Amino acid sequence: MSRTRRAVLAAVGAAAVGGCSGPGGDPDGSDEPGSGTGAPTDTSLPTDSGTPAATDEPTATPTATDEPPESPTPTDEPTARPPPEAVTLGFAGDTMVGRSLNGIYGDEDTDPASIWGDLRPRLQSLDGVCCNLECCLSERGERFPDRAYYFRGDPEWAVPALSAGNVRYASLANNHAMDFGAVALTDTVDALDEAGIHNAGTGASPSAAWTPETFTVAGLDVAVVSFSDEYEFYAATDDRPGIAWARSDPDNERTQRLVGGAIDRAKETDPDLLVVSVHWGENWIERPSDRLVSFGHWLVDRGADLVHGHSAHCVQGVEQYGDGVVLHDTGDLVDDFGIKDDLGNDKSYLFEVSLADGEPESIRLTPIHIDDGARLADEAEAAWLRETMRDRSSPFETTYERDGKGLVVDL
Repeated sequence: MSRTRRAVLAAVGAAAVGGCSGPGGDPDGSDEPGSGTGAPTDTSLPTDSGTPAATDEPTATPTATDEPPESPTPTDEPTARPPPEAVTLGFAGDTMVGRSLNGIYGDEDTDPASIWGDLRPRLQSLDGVCCNLECCLSERGERFPDRAYYFRGDPEWAVPALSAGNVRYASLANNHAMDFGAVALTDTVDALDEAGIHNAGTGASPSAAWTPETFTVAGLDVAVVSFSDEYEFYAATDDRPGIAWARSDPDNERTQRLVGGAIDRAKETDPDLLVVSVHWGENWIERPSDRLVSFGHWLVDRGADLVHGHSAHCVQGVEQYGDGVVLHDTGDLVDDFGIKDDLGNDKSYLFEVSLADGEPESIRLTPIHIDDGARLADEAEAAWLRETMRDRSSPFETTYERDGKGLVVDL
């Protein structure tokens, strides 16, 4: 996160927490069900229940005006250097280190790193992991009104857990970042910053929320644009911190201006890899809609090298398009949601993108299983994932080769 965005967010957050308001219900129908094991065991954090209505797009509009992002301050041209010969980054889906997990990994006798089980060595073998953090990390704040589900984790264990999982970047633009208001959002950003975990997609104003994040991993310069099409009422306004929000519609003029502008500013940093990390679409959907497929193509046409999709809580297909790659949905990395119908959302993939001289060369899909923690999938779980991913990628004519329990696609 840029120092300017962090400083302004911290200054505004505490003053604005009392002003959070919202209409009844969740207009995007994007909230998750509770754990299959019943109410959370953590009595320090409230439990939640209920069934939200399901619609595709938010129908209400925040009252604050929407200003275009600020242009970056001109700087001297960076010294040109070649990208590193080989780097592998892991891309993972929704990461919810909160709610009932607080009662498991927040225990003083439990090592937070144990949340990753035998997956941890795999995570640490990568040059870094990028995920969507779908909860706030704070013990402060008040509930944003009229939500069905509230996700937050205790940063005392959650941040060490993320660090143990080699998380180097976390997207924050999603429909749970503001569950406990602006003060909890500020705490989340501070906790991640202090741990050296880069983040983007939030800010004290619309322009700050749309500021791309830039960082270097193993010599690879990365720029990330993060935004959500979920829960418009969490959008940053002129007088309250919040998320970068836009409709996932390539024909929407506001989307063209905000998303296109953010990609242009990311391109100005001349990164080796430009990632657009987007929280898009409905929950519990196996395949992206035609609109989302078109929007993913538009993001690549605007300059994204890789589109990192998340929100559905189940893996969707991988698509090669033009000069880029679209991970339509990377599923979940860890959560306490339990199993939803027959979607197999307790099984997911870690998408390991290998780059040679700054260019994506291949993606290895490492199968994982989620059950109040994460571990490597067993033979039966991996077989289900291989068949499922091939089926869900078939509309994109993506060809996979088997590699042990996982899959590999050459780019």
